[in-house]
Amino acid sequence: MIYLVIGLFVFLGNHSTRLMMPAWRLRFIATHGASTWKAFYSLFSLAGLVLIAIGYGQARANPVFLWEPPVWTRHAALLLTWLAFVLFAAASIKGSHFKQRLGHPMYVGVKIWAFAHLIANGRLGDVLLFGALMVWAIAGFSISRRRDRREGIRYPAGDLPQTLLTVAAGSAAWAVFAFWLHKLLIGVYPLPF
Repeated sequence: MIYLVIGLFVFLGNHSTRLMMPAWRLRFIATHGASTWKAFYSLFSLAGLVLIAIGYGQARANPVFLWEPPVWTRHAALLLTWLAFVLFAAASIKGSHFKQRLGHPMYVGVKIWAFAHLIANGRLGDVLLFGALMVWAIAGFSISRRRDRREGIRYPAGDLPQTLLTVAAGSAAWAVFAFWLHKLLIGVYPLPF
């Protein structure tokens, strides 16, 4: 499980530089260039993901069960992950009501996605992985919203066509992942039917 912990530290630490060390990040970019920053950022992200995958795989091979989740949590997880995928789409599609209201829908989506996996899984590895991601997303959302208020950032008004596009795109991505990719990549078919 040490690989999982190290991977989470590398991945989440890398994704926290803009939140926790914005001045250092800007100095690095000014000194070394945006391309160098993106290369290092991508390298650390990939290294973190690989370590997380190895560590999570090891944790699943030798599971430590903390509790047995009730069956209803799998149904709730399906609904919650669908909402998370809609919010993931809202992070990329401009002009939706989600972006206007939340400002940072990716963080909210990660919180919901992680929570869905926490309630539907009862192993120690799941608690470490999804708990860490949920705590990171809560902190990231809070820091980002405070920064928005401090800097007077307002998000453009959303309109219905962009909101519907966001729901459609998120729903399509969720369906592909739920019906096909989750089993292919994770080895678990998430649908209870």
